[in-house]
Amino acid sequence: MRAVLKMYMVRLILVMLAIGIEASVNGQSLVVLHSPAELTKKTQQDPSQGLVDLATAVPHLKLDLRYASTHNFTGVRLYPKGQHRSYLRRDPAAALAQAAKELEAEGLGIWVWDAYRPYSVTVRFWEMIGDERYVAHPSKGSGHNRGIAVDLTLYDMKTGKVLDMPTEFDDFSESAHHGYAALTEKKISNRELLRVVMERNGFIKFQTEWWHYYWPNADRYDVLDIPFNELKKELRAVEQ
Repeated sequence: MRAVLKMYMVRLILVMLAIGIEASVNGQSLVVLHSPAELTKKTQQDPSQGLVDLATAVPHLKLDLRYASTHNFTGVRLYPKGQHRSYLRRDPAAALAQAAKELEAEGLGIWVWDAYRPYSVTVRFWEMIGDERYVAHPSKGSGHNRGIAVDLTLYDMKTGKVLDMPTEFDDFSESAHHGYAALTEKKISNRELLRVVMERNGFIKFQTEWWHYYWPNADRYDVLDIPFNELKKELRAVEQ
């Protein structure tokens, strides 16, 4: 009976969040913004809340948005087909741009698999995996939902090929953990190169995923569930 009640409460919280109602989890409220206009209003009050198009902010950036295709761990396309824009909040976007400039001196560029992720996609991830080592619990939201997390690797600017890293993207084995040592020296060296440049520019590593970095002070940013097409239109309108 208790297990059934617990499951009911979790589903109730998810429904409340899905329709934009504040849900209290451990005494704290999680608010999900669905309206682009709400985000614009918050950005006008605090410019650091704004989302930035990484393709225009980060030099030599390559985008390979896996969730816009079936080439991801789910085998299902979760973003609009052909989605080719990715976003971060202003401060992490600026920090990522600085990291790219530092890497350029070494002939390397940044290759992004994911950044801002609508909250509804995180709900689907949880339904598939249900393990907080790898996906955020919907009652908390994620760094991706807040526009402060990025999944990335490095590529050689001469060849255009990604560097040899410990695993492929979205590998849920221990091989993907920071500190995992049963790897070639080259893989460890490349992993550490990415870690050092990201941490030097203010990002924090995610222990179980070498590709995942996030910006601190997540509680400053609301969880967003704004579809990419609506977000693109709103940002374009604001720029005009």
